[in-house]
Amino acid sequence: MQKFIDLRSDTVTQPTQAMRQAMAEAPVGDDVFGEDPTVNEIQNRVAEMCGKEAALFVPSGTMGNQTALKTHTQPGDEIICEYGAHIFNYEGGAPGLLSGAQIYPVPGKRGVITAEQIEKVIRKPNAHFPNTRVIEIENTHNRAGGAIFPLDEIKKIVKVAQQHKLKMHLDGARLWNAHVATGVAFSDYCSGFDSISLCFSKGLGAPVGSIVVGSQSFIQRAHRFRKIFGGGMRQVGILAAAALYALDHHIGRLAEDHQRAAALARCLAECGAEVDMHATQTNIVIADFESFHLSAPQLAKEFENQGVLCIAFSDTRIRFVTHLDITDDSIEKTCQVTKNLLC
Repeated sequence: MQKFIDLRSDTVTQPTQAMRQAMAEAPVGDDVFGEDPTVNEIQNRVAEMCGKEAALFVPSGTMGNQTALKTHTQPGDEIICEYGAHIFNYEGGAPGLLSGAQIYPVPGKRGVITAEQIEKVIRKPNAHFPNTRVIEIENTHNRAGGAIFPLDEIKKIVKVAQQHKLKMHLDGARLWNAHVATGVAFSDYCSGFDSISLCFSKGLGAPVGSIVVGSQSFIQRAHRFRKIFGGGMRQVGILAAAALYALDHHIGRLAEDHQRAAALARCLAECGAEVDMHATQTNIVIADFESFHLSAPQLAKEFENQGVLCIAFSDTRIRFVTHLDITDDSIEKTCQVTKNLLC
């Protein structure tokens, strides 16, 4: 069987042997009753890291985001986000389905929307309009190639939200990457947000799990919606133990993923692909092949035939993601395949 270099996503990682051992040895209890000590430990640790009062372990990033949005909104409300945001593009229309809320997507630059842009689209009181209720930010931004949302702009947006009495939600699935790339503390990134979701099963390499963070009262309300959405789990400390192991051992090493992504981005650019090197700040590389005679899906298939898996993001763009299971040798081989196909 051919062994592929899998650059489709950082969700494809396999638990390390040490992580599996931690899972096997985890003390557990019934989390629906709040009695799983390993879940309680990770909830307390991540809440403290983010400078918040409480946290809630959930199965997935989508459940984390949607539980938070459901807790913040009422049917008929509106959520402002950037046009490429995960909650708008990749969560199955969940805000409308689960919360009865609609999305107002604002086109940004490298995944960033400004306080000025947001101020202009906040709804004025009028019976014809939905109620603007939440401003959502994604950091790092997937469709923007892992770009980091600048902290200075976040602070400006928080001021706008406070002036208009709006809630702030951070989709921080890859906030770990932003922290490692910039050195900005998690608590600084999370300050001003009413809720934050973070993912353990992407760059940190855990097999399952995300977490929602916020105030004690917010988490109490969110707990009910997690139950309604089917996220109430029992002896789930087995999974929380993997996340705890990842917190202790896999955050700092994200810098290696960033270095490898940068090396791959340079290789792709040298072979004629259009790569926004400024946006390639973490572990995601998006290359545009519009000038080539093959479409992105066709090129992705050619990469696969050469032993490299990647994802076509559109007719012209392909995404490559580095992660725990990608080595320097993996990047060297991918660059050689790239040169064979493109140069």
